[in-house]
Amino acid sequence: MEKLDLSSLENALKQLEDGLQEAGLNPKSEIIRDGVIQRFAYSMDLCWKTIQRYLKIIAQIDEASIRTKKDLFREAARLKLITDVESWFEHYEARNQTSHTYNKGTAKMVFDRVAVFLPDAKILLESLRDAH
Repeated sequence: MEKLDLSSLENALKQLEDGLQEAGLNPKSEIIRDGVIQRFAYSMDLCWKTIQRYLKIIAQIDEASIRTKKDLFREAARLKLITDVESWFEHYEARNQTSHTYNKGTAKMVFDRVAVFLPDAKILLESLRDAH
């Protein structure tokens, strides 16, 4: 059985965690906030792309059955890779808003989502490690 390389996801989540810690030390810094949002965006992308690879390579799910990101997250929940599919829908929606973070309200919403996303992403990473 082929193995998934999880090192990129591990590194991305570590960088995101470091960014959140730095933001905690400098809560008024918009530059740090924006860096955390950027780290969230690529971490979220790596999460869904890693789930996609898992479904294809390990679970051997037919790609045609996964037409949307919601389908992807539902299948991940069915396979117990993630615990709360609705939360992942919200993470993905926040990811889609990252191109609008020039708006302070949107930036705050996305930044606040990171604190919910990181524990979920760590659960995903552990589930992927355990699954193969």
